[in-house]
Amino acid sequence: MKHFLVLLFAAAPVLASEKASTTRIKDVAALEGVRDNQLMGYGVVVGLAGTGDKRQAVFSAQSLTNILKRMGVSVDPTAIQVRNIAGVMVTANLPPFAQPGTKIDITAAAIGDASNLQGGLLLMTPLKGADGQVYAVAQGPVMTGGFAAGRGGASQTVNHPTVGRLPEGAIVEKSPPSVAPSSHLKLQLRQADFTTATRIVEALNKHFAAGIAKAESSALISVDLPPAQIGNPVAFVAEMETLVIEPDRREKIVINERTGTVVLGKDVHLSPVSILHGTLNVEIQTQVNISQPAPLSDGKTVVVPESTVTAKESKAQNIQLKTGATVEDLVRALQAIGSTPRDVIAILQAMRVAGALDAEIEVI
Repeated sequence: MKHFLVLLFAAAPVLASEKASTTRIKDVAALEGVRDNQLMGYGVVVGLAGTGDKRQAVFSAQSLTNILKRMGVSVDPTAIQVRNIAGVMVTANLPPFAQPGTKIDITAAAIGDASNLQGGLLLMTPLKGADGQVYAVAQGPVMTGGFAAGRGGASQTVNHPTVGRLPEGAIVEKSPPSVAPSSHLKLQLRQADFTTATRIVEALNKHFAAGIAKAESSALISVDLPPAQIGNPVAFVAEMETLVIEPDRREKIVINERTGTVVLGKDVHLSPVSILHGTLNVEIQTQVNISQPAPLSDGKTVVVPESTVTAKESKAQNIQLKTGATVEDLVRALQAIGSTPRDVIAILQAMRVAGALDAEIEVI
């Protein structure tokens, strides 16, 4: 029987004297316009020990001839066969307010039939944004974090040697477009919620001055700097982000059927319910018998399969949850009847339909 893992977040009762879960504003919201920008470019990795692109990947040879042509060497791309190079796509995230000269991490992934990028060197690669402009240039040795070795049908591969990282492998050449803090700010909640937005507004108005913050929607809050802070918006934002609030979250149960993981929160409410659970197992066994003819006869050897079908239905297991039952009681009851991950999913969904479980179920 396949086991399942159940994670309970603070399943024990919370006393009235205990503090509720709190977090900083910077953990649940961010300034509008202050965001990362994705960059991408095409590059060539050289120095591979025969593990680069094969003849079928024509773009690698064309890229090599273009590089050599810029250096004064003219070569026909159809007349060369080099297996020490590989065409790669290079990606990076450009942080907000990045200044020219700042170094950022990049990732290089093979796009041809190269088998390993280990030990390769990425040549100068311009990285462009969505607007087509170059914001960074990448170059340096590729670190794969794995390897591939073998010959003659025996091989061993660890991790993904066709994808590598270059820590601080790109240099920023142009600052990205970012919205600088001013006298009027807008906060974007990472998860839209009316209750959380209202609590942020209350915390800002209480700490700074009444009326400086207003919630425009469940995901957007407008903030006007107090007169004393207009000349120093950076210090205001730093102080604002450290304020502590109590965010409100929807009750959710997350289930991963592939790994057998069930995650439940402490505030999931259970109503009195009775659960009957049973399983039906059907087993089919096929046995192959070989029939041999008598000696000196004209008969032939034949294979005769014999199949046996067995069906067994186990008795239904009964679970009763009374008033005041907790998530921990539910988990222990499911474990007591030997439920599998698939059974847990079916039981939780049935409880949700029956109205005995006030939480959203998400299967990942």
